[in-house]
Amino acid sequence: MPVNLARVPQLARNWNRLLDITGTLAKYGLADWLASLDSGFVRRLVRRSRIRPITELTHEARVRLALTDLGTTFIKLGQMLSTRRDLVGLALADELTYLQSNAPADPFETTKATIEAELKKPLAELFAEFDPQPLASASIGQAHRATLPDGRKVVVKVQHPGIEPKVQTDLSILGVLADLAEKYLPDARAYRPTAVVAEFGKVLVRELDFRRELRHLQIFARNFRKEACVRFPAPLPELSSARVLTMDFLDGAPLSSRGGPALAGCDGPELARRGARVFLDMIFRDGFFHADPHPGNVLVLPDGVLGLLDGGMVGRVDDTLRGQIERGMAAVMSKDAAALTDLVLQIGQVPPDLDTAGLQTEIADQLAFYWGMPLDQFRLTAALDELTEAVRRYHIVLPPAVSLMLKVLVMLEGTGRLLDPQFNLTTVLEEYRTQFVRRRVSPRRVLSRLVASVRDWEEVAHGVPRLVRDLMRFAREQRFAVQLQHQHLEPSVNRLVFGLVVSSLFVGSALLWANKAPPLIQEVSVFGAVGCFVSGILGYRLFRAIQKSGKLED
Repeated sequence: MPVNLARVPQLARNWNRLLDITGTLAKYGLADWLASLDSGFVRRLVRRSRIRPITELTHEARVRLALTDLGTTFIKLGQMLSTRRDLVGLALADELTYLQSNAPADPFETTKATIEAELKKPLAELFAEFDPQPLASASIGQAHRATLPDGRKVVVKVQHPGIEPKVQTDLSILGVLADLAEKYLPDARAYRPTAVVAEFGKVLVRELDFRRELRHLQIFARNFRKEACVRFPAPLPELSSARVLTMDFLDGAPLSSRGGPALAGCDGPELARRGARVFLDMIFRDGFFHADPHPGNVLVLPDGVLGLLDGGMVGRVDDTLRGQIERGMAAVMSKDAAALTDLVLQIGQVPPDLDTAGLQTEIADQLAFYWGMPLDQFRLTAALDELTEAVRRYHIVLPPAVSLMLKVLVMLEGTGRLLDPQFNLTTVLEEYRTQFVRRRVSPRRVLSRLVASVRDWEEVAHGVPRLVRDLMRFAREQRFAVQLQHQHLEPSVNRLVFGLVVSSLFVGSALLWANKAPPLIQEVSVFGAVGCFVSGILGYRLFRAIQKSGKLED
């Protein structure tokens, strides 16, 4: 049944923004799914705006351009979807990694007013020097170089004014459209649009608070305080707030710059392996990892140390999930299809009609290509891409942390090859295999599991006396109540009741016919004949309903 978008309250309140979104989607030929909800609205908009779709570009490129035109919220949505290769597929995920969030810079007076309002002091008292020209301006904020009164070089990240209301409006519209798509578009349900938008909204709202990025940088610095191979910009809490973040300026060349490794005079292959170990330590040792290792966020400092920028996007892996990931990585490297299939079914959200045997056969076929291949020729990125594509085809949804980690591993191998064309992430991961096994059987981990089990049983033991006491009190007060809950019995009950009605109608009509109850036509009871005829039609309908779906409505 078509939906009139104008009658949805949340959309009516934000009608102008909905028109902007729909017009942009139509411009790039992407409004087909929206037309499925309200084709009349889309046709009227396209006719009035004289919009023509851009057909010479690929579908993935048009999605990226549309998200860029729609601004902050949709750029961030695209960046998040680039991590969900299990939902959107490899081609679109790769295209979305090129999303650029460049935005016009705010006038210096606007930036100055924001800093002074957030930090409660005049700009001249806070910084000895402040460059009015921003280093960069993205969709959420812009960054300026500055110097503290003690001569320390810093970068000041300032949020654009008015961002939060725009984000809330866009999230409201996205939430309604996702709910409508999941309700009225069967093909969209497998991709869980409502859950994806809810997850995205939570991540984006957190990203608008710069204090979270400040805390992330502190955690990274603490986790790597004993290692001199990597450096993070140290934040200054006293010069930071929810909308202003001040941190050290790292003077280095990004890997996206051809002169980066040459500037440091470092060995490219060694630098690539060192950087890979940093990120793998984040994932498998700390359970807290930088989730955006693209070449622009990785600097090579003059002393050969790696500098990591932009701690806004992070991933977290708890001990249970880390153990599952370790088993999955070991299964991929050992080409164990059965173990890998079981793990995918264990950690993913599996549709009820999943063809488990087919999934295992496909995974086995994919891994068979790598059997017997020398380790230095094995490409983990290719294996993970094939596995992710198989998971997507079978409509299995992976946890966000796992999807984010897979994206990091893929990006990590690509970034490493900028330093060493022969770089192979698998050779670095091989060094962690013994750590995986050692950690699983380590006395410390076994003891922690034992302590957790004892704690759980202790809670059960404490709860049993209270439960028994409550049961006895309910028995004395005669307050016992039994609640029966059935699921999916409605079709069966409907068929049973309908069958009884049809049978009664047939028996009654047959009696009327047999007893020649008037009125008669050629000694045939009219009501008896009509009743038998109607009961026959209804009985056939019941038979067909049982054969097809068990629902009389169908």
